[in-house]
Amino acid sequence: MLFLGALPLLAQSPHGDQLRMDCVKCHDPSGWTVNYATIQFDHSKTSYPLEGAHAQTDCKLCHSTLIFQGAPTDCVSCHTDVHSQSVGNDCVRCHTTQTWLINNITEVHEENGFPLIGAHNNLSCVECHTSETNLRFDRVGNDCISCHSDDYASTLNPNHEAAGFSKDCIECHSPLGFGWNAGNIANINHDFFPLTLGHDIQDCTQCHKTANYSDASPECISCHQEDYASTLNPNHSSAGFSNDCASCHTTNPGWKPATLNHDFFPLTQGHNIQDCTQCHTNGTYAGLSPECLSCHQGNYDQTSNPNHQTSGFSTDCVQCHTTNPGWTPANINHDFFPLTQGHNIQDCTQCHTNGTYAGLSPECVSCHQDNYDQTTNPNHQTVGFSTDCVQCHTTSPGWTPANINHDFFPLTQGHNIQDCTQCHTTGSYVGLSPECVSCHQDNYDQTTNPSHMTVGFSTDCASCHTTNPGWAPATVNHDFFPLTQGHNIQDCTQCHTTGSYVGLSPECVSCHQANYDQTSNPNHQTNGFSTDCVLCHTTNPGWAPATINHDFFPLTQGHNIQDCTQCHTTGSYVGLSPECVSCHQDNYNQTTNPNHQTSGFSTDCASCHTTNLGWTPATINHDFFPLTQGHTIQDCAQCHTNGTYAGLSPDCVTCHQNDYNQTTNPNHQAASFPTDCASCHTTRPGWTPATFDHDGQYFPIYTGKHRKGQAWNDCVECHPNPNSYAEFSCFQCHLQRDMDDKHSGMNGYSYVSSVCLQCHPDGTKP
Repeated sequence: MLFLGALPLLAQSPHGDQLRMDCVKCHDPSGWTVNYATIQFDHSKTSYPLEGAHAQTDCKLCHSTLIFQGAPTDCVSCHTDVHSQSVGNDCVRCHTTQTWLINNITEVHEENGFPLIGAHNNLSCVECHTSETNLRFDRVGNDCISCHSDDYASTLNPNHEAAGFSKDCIECHSPLGFGWNAGNIANINHDFFPLTLGHDIQDCTQCHKTANYSDASPECISCHQEDYASTLNPNHSSAGFSNDCASCHTTNPGWKPATLNHDFFPLTQGHNIQDCTQCHTNGTYAGLSPECLSCHQGNYDQTSNPNHQTSGFSTDCVQCHTTNPGWTPANINHDFFPLTQGHNIQDCTQCHTNGTYAGLSPECVSCHQDNYDQTTNPNHQTVGFSTDCVQCHTTSPGWTPANINHDFFPLTQGHNIQDCTQCHTTGSYVGLSPECVSCHQDNYDQTTNPSHMTVGFSTDCASCHTTNPGWAPATVNHDFFPLTQGHNIQDCTQCHTTGSYVGLSPECVSCHQANYDQTSNPNHQTNGFSTDCVLCHTTNPGWAPATINHDFFPLTQGHNIQDCTQCHTTGSYVGLSPECVSCHQDNYNQTTNPNHQTSGFSTDCASCHTTNLGWTPATINHDFFPLTQGHTIQDCAQCHTNGTYAGLSPDCVTCHQNDYNQTTNPNHQAASFPTDCASCHTTRPGWTPATFDHDGQYFPIYTGKHRKGQAWNDCVECHPNPNSYAEFSCFQCHLQRDMDDKHSGMNGYSYVSSVCLQCHPDGTKP
């Protein structure tokens, strides 16, 4: 007996290799029938979950064959496009899997750049999208004029065409309203002439009395000439006032308040008069002088405290007075002789005793000659002190405190003596020498540590000493030979062994000739090293560390060697070549990756290599052919396949001729595309993305009405022959019946694509 139930039945599944599941999860064991109530296949785990109406659809409607994985997932494969390709084939933009009814028309319209607001929100789709069927929704354009050109042409109040009004309706009309008057005048862009106050008129015809709205002048006088001519208070014509009304008036009805620009003569304080005739007594407003005297000559002439005429005071009143009524307070500009401290006198007559104000001398002695002559501590006359009192005194009453300008000989430290007679022992204050030795010759002569006279030290004590009592501390200016490190010796005799301090040489070798001669690591004499020790050594004791100026050949990376003999193998340090090849000729000759000799590479190793050990990393200057994207290859042999590196052409086609010849999408040879790949492609692997200037060379397909994504998506829509892109057709979109209607009666019209291009080279109406 055979127990068939105990063995699995192996049979080929009619549903394809991809469906791997137990048959009983869908089929009844008694037959191949499918019970949809008990089916266990979970469609949500596939790439296409069944939602909405798709969950109730018979499997066979979508899976027309038993190979389930071959079923298409795009809507148009199952659903007829009732919109005749007028809205694209992405059904889910408007429809859901629940129903064909659309509940997001507003959102869809907004995504396309034309929100349904105002009156447009109550329209039926077919009122704008008119065609032979109510289900075809061809684009009509987002500009108002696309639908409302008849409204624009038929409008007479005002006549939009005659007035040259803009066809951008929303400049004046509101898209939120439900009629053409919703925007009203408030929405008209009248910024070039703001409609404010008296100009805030809702009836345009009050100002625009002709049907032409474009020739109206924004100048005030163009409407208000009569107002200007008839104005008598004051008479604008006689006074020569500007006919630019806005310079004084606002647009407030009645011309008031009026603001006059009187900045050339500010109306402040006593001049702040509202009645113009108080100043303009004869009705004259133009050509008047802004000088004070033109109105106030009488005030000037009659003033007696002080008498302005006699004193020769300026007739420019503002030099002393403000425009405050009564001429007070008055400020006299006495800066030429500041009235400070003892001179701060309010009664002018105390100084101007004879009534004279002009021509007086500002010199102190002109008033204080007696004070100068009678001063005895010290006697100013005898000493010959200056009669310019301010050199020592302030204007403080009593002449104290007095400060003597002793800057020519600063009184510091030991010289800071309050009793002048300690130095001026003879009572003489002038003609004295500021030289130290004039007082301190004895100190100089008697000094023995060291003997200043013997050594020949300068008698200018300040060159070493301060004015501190006791002459200490003393600082010797040894800047000509800095005493640093090994030279920092407090006992001068260690260097000045002969007692000589002058005329000594600052050259290192003058003391260190023996050190130079006996040095053998390396031998300084043999190598001709400089005897100027500071070129390599500091003044540190022991001569170390020593720094050699090797800047002419920087010791970096692999050259950073502390043992000089590794490079200077012959013991020679002078006259050596800094060229790389002088040491690395063998490296150059033996290099095979690539062979430097065969390739003709430069022997200047630094042009590609650093001084890093092992010659890596190496950088080749490939700027003549930038290695970017797909060309950024580390293995040179991938491009230089025959080992040749010199004389190669940088033209793309030298390497990519086969790519060019074998390209079929599109066929570059058939289309006669240029072999300069870079004109369309980058160096990115795969040749994508590619950019082709179709707009500039042939026909605008990325701008205008034929732009990609709106008029077309694939080249074959216009170029039906993939083997020749020189061939093109306009008739995928422009049907003959439509073109015949639009060109009815036009001479030379022919329904031929090449003829279309002759008249419409840029895709617009001629």
